[in-house]
Amino acid sequence: MKLSRIGVDLAKNVYQLHGVDRHGKTVWKRRLRRGQWLQALLDKAEPGCEIGMEACTGAHHWARELQSRGYTVRLIAPQFVKPYVKSNKNDANDAEAICEAMSRPNMRFVTVKSVEQQDIQATHRVRSELKGQRQRQGQPDPRPGGRVRSGGPVNVAGSAKSDPLLAGRCRERSDRSLPFFTTRTVG
Repeated sequence: MKLSRIGVDLAKNVYQLHGVDRHGKTVWKRRLRRGQWLQALLDKAEPGCEIGMEACTGAHHWARELQSRGYTVRLIAPQFVKPYVKSNKNDANDAEAICEAMSRPNMRFVTVKSVEQQDIQATHRVRSELKGQRQRQGQPDPRPGGRVRSGGPVNVAGSAKSDPLLAGRCRERSDRSLPFFTTRTVG
């Protein structure tokens, strides 16, 4: 059966996929690890298939990756997906809700951001947070590395390991997968 829409619930390590045919009947459900999901999706879905995800930093990365391979990607703000969750909130129900929300004719979708747009947005968020902390006379924000890691390519478990690694990559400037403003902010 040919898939027409696939809803993807992104998580840290396990991604849930929910696919329907052109009649809206569920024909494919998979729970896959981070390293397996893209290849499984490429094997099962033909280019031109609509793929939907909740809009988040990592979703923009995956959307760019899928668009470069010929897929139509729809990002939906989380508050617009929530009404379609049928029962308890879990990854499988979220993926199904994303797939259902995509089918609605009046659904508002989020535009996929480029790396540069995300980089500028992250810089503004870090700056805003630092300004707020300065006004409150608090400590500097310990989370810039967390903001960068959620961008897609960097994923190291455990913050004690990941922050020095990320800072080292930024200082070296040899890793071109990290945007310019990010390396300036973190490194």
